[in-house]
Amino acid sequence: MSTIHRPSLDLEALRVLTLVADLGSISAAARAEQISQPSASKRIQVLERQLGLELLDRRTRGAVLTDHGRLVTGWCRAVVDAADALVTGSGALSARAAEQLNIGASQTIAEYLAPSWLGEFRRRDATLSVHLRVANSQGVIAALRAREIELGFIETPTVPADLLSRPVATDRLVLVVSPDHPLARRRTPVSREELAGMPLASREDGSGTRDTLRLAVGAAMTDPVVELDSNAAVKVLVSSGSYPAVLSELAVANELRDGRLVEVPLSDVDLRRSLNAVWRRGTRLRAGAGRFLLTARAVAGPAPSRTARRTAPGPAEVRRGPAPR
Repeated sequence: MSTIHRPSLDLEALRVLTLVADLGSISAAARAEQISQPSASKRIQVLERQLGLELLDRRTRGAVLTDHGRLVTGWCRAVVDAADALVTGSGALSARAAEQLNIGASQTIAEYLAPSWLGEFRRRDATLSVHLRVANSQGVIAALRAREIELGFIETPTVPADLLSRPVATDRLVLVVSPDHPLARRRTPVSREELAGMPLASREDGSGTRDTLRLAVGAAMTDPVVELDSNAAVKVLVSSGSYPAVLSELAVANELRDGRLVEVPLSDVDLRRSLNAVWRRGTRLRAGAGRFLLTARAVAGPAPSRTARRTAPGPAEVRRGPAPR
């Protein structure tokens, strides 16, 4: 099968040809395009060679389209108009995108950290509209890969290789029960082995909380008795006295403070985790996304060590991530 040769046409040459048809001469077309007359003439000559057609009848007082030239000019107008529509439409889309930032955050971050980030960002930059998508960590990663958001915040202990990340804060998971649960009166810490075999109420698979617990406890971890897709739902179930649960300290801070839930001490298991900002590898964050990341890190405060998750659990308060460089 023979291959049809399609020359790479110069859009500006097509535009010059349409101007010659409208204005009656190459020099008038050159002035309209703000180029020299020889440059305009050269473009037409190259176009004629590429198409294998004589498009202009060059005369002393101007240029007249040939029969082929009139036909080709009609097609040129359609191409030039389409190119102009492409540029105008793309500019409008770009301007709209520049005015809105789409980010995503896993549930714990969205509920307990993102509101303060959004408030401070709005105080610093009132011109940019921010749309926050709330999902579990795997949902945020999927939205990034689908280019539905530009910047995400996740709780998973590992970051996929196709994403870049930067720590924003650290959090600690805690084992909690209702005050009347038998574990609330336990005097010795719960071991890793006991935690692995414990019937728990849990966040859903794909959540950063569930992934962190699985990594810390190991493959011997028993499947949860009940899976729920929000921190609030798990807390309600735990408060009823039915089951213990492992949740973010951020999520249960108020309940621990007023006694609605009780933290059960753990031994030989580290449930601290890094909360990370993530974006697609091979892309550069636009200015608005970069400013939002800097704001989040500034609100979060001083940085933990990257090895913090491997050290012994610290005090109950949440430790914040590194200040922006």
